[in-house]
Amino acid sequence: MTDQPASTSDLHDPTTPPAPAKAPAKAPATRVAIVDDHPLVAEGIEAILDSFPDLEVVGTFSNGRAIIEAVPTLNPDVILLDLNMPEMGGLTACEILLENHPDLRILILSMHDSPEYISTALDHGALGYVLKDVPTDEIKRAIDAVMRGEQYLCTGAQGSLTPQPGAGHLTNREQTILLQLAQGQSNKEVALTLDISVRTVETHRKNIKKKLGISSTAGLTRYALEHGVLQGTGQTF
Repeated sequence: MTDQPASTSDLHDPTTPPAPAKAPAKAPATRVAIVDDHPLVAEGIEAILDSFPDLEVVGTFSNGRAIIEAVPTLNPDVILLDLNMPEMGGLTACEILLENHPDLRILILSMHDSPEYISTALDHGALGYVLKDVPTDEIKRAIDAVMRGEQYLCTGAQGSLTPQPGAGHLTNREQTILLQLAQGQSNKEVALTLDISVRTVETHRKNIKKKLGISSTAGLTRYALEHGVLQGTGQTF
């Protein structure tokens, strides 16, 4: 039996360099939508995000209703959402968006640093809260964090939610309302002073009593006196 010569395809030339390994597939850019009723703000944020190669701004919108209508077409991963906007504000939009698209990551970008705003936004399903005056790189860190499914609060937002000494674990807004209630103001008077609704005051009042384990207004006044909440107000009892 005659041996067959080896074909050229069976031979390996040691001088031939190996084929280059395939480069790993590049991860797709994070798709970001911006919702803010101030065009200059939206354009500024867009310019910031465009400087990062792993982010893609898929659209800017001026109110909550507009982004709700656009999401099915744009399929954003993250929405940067302002709170106070015409037609539909950020909180309502956040609730509707997450009800219809539960995988969306909502990141609030706002000028409001009060605990009431921050807590309410988180209660509505937002994964993060960033103030508009943060450094550029912090917006990027916030987007990366919520993309990992983590909650992100900028330093200013964290500080607003940190309990202050002398009033247990009450938020800054709750301490303010406690002070006014202890001074004898009615729910309506507190609402007028803080430019909020009477219902909001009633909710805060209920939460304050629950946190402190106090059931009466007299008890709130006594607590305020004992913990220095009334110090410096000139109020005497």
